[in-house]
Amino acid sequence: METRSVTDTREFRPEKMAKVNLFETPRMFCDVYCLEPGQEQRPHAHAGADKIYYVIEGEGLFGIGGEEKPLGAGMAVLAPAGVDHGVRNASEARLRLLVFMAPNPNA
Repeated sequence: METRSVTDTREFRPEKMAKVNLFETPRMFCDVYCLEPGQEQRPHAHAGADKIYYVIEGEGLFGIGGEEKPLGAGMAVLAPAGVDHGVRNASEARLRLLVFMAPNPNA
């Protein structure tokens, strides 16, 4: 059985958002995204894959399909396949997200 500590998974980089993989199969992946204040994942879309963002800590400004909303710890949002999505850390604190995507576009 594979296990990982989400609580202990963190890797912040001053130059850009960090992605730390927890699990990956041909069908899905699960990463922790770490964003310093001011960092972002620019809006983009995945034609055949859904993405879920779950806020572990901090607050992010999420853009999904032309709508923008701030979400804090304990909140999740779905980015359906084919819909533009992205996140920005507009706060003064660090932001950590648990991100699931299926099917895995990297497989």
